[in-house]
Amino acid sequence: MSAPVAPPDALLLITPGCAYCPAVHRGLQALVESGHIGRLEVIDIAARPEIARTLGARSVPWLQIGPFQLEGLHTPAELKRWAERSHSPQGMAEYLRELLKSGKLTQAITAITQDSARLEALLLLLADPDTDLHVRVGIGAVLEEFAGAALARHLDRLAALSHAKDAHIRGDACHYLALTRDPRAIPPLERLLNDPEPQVRELAVDGLAALGHPRAS
Repeated sequence: MSAPVAPPDALLLITPGCAYCPAVHRGLQALVESGHIGRLEVIDIAARPEIARTLGARSVPWLQIGPFQLEGLHTPAELKRWAERSHSPQGMAEYLRELLKSGKLTQAITAITQDSARLEALLLLLADPDTDLHVRVGIGAVLEEFAGAALARHLDRLAALSHAKDAHIRGDACHYLALTRDPRAIPPLERLLNDPEPQVRELAVDGLAALGHPRAS
């Protein structure tokens, strides 16, 4: 029987006179009392501005729950949801979705740089046919940053996407398989040369060309 997962810790940055900080503080404190958060640290950045600079916090309330960095007012229900998501790939996927939806590309890249295993969560978004176009564009920009060895560690997941029912996802798989720069990406790309969708076939050709494979000619 596996040991229970420890609740995440939380950090809250506040300033005197902040209109929303007390409400967020109360919400987080309630989660400590209910056991959803293990420990809460509250820092007044008017007194400790260097901490805000180190964390890149530009406004308050700023908070971190487990791996998630959040800004602004959040309801108690939202805070609880983020605490409950803190240890799951699906939770990280939702966090990255929110970042990309709001245009916080740099923050998404930073989150994955801190732990490259979080690329797996990004690929969950890629596999979801309901992921909107704006977020998909952001996913592409992030994956470009991790082209090569980091992305190649997730080659099996990308190869699985080449079997997706959605042609757009199969097309995305062509591009990202090529970004692995790994010869193991060649077999799934070769199979997509026979895809029923012309656009996917074209993207498979492009992917093989990027890998320098003769079947691209």
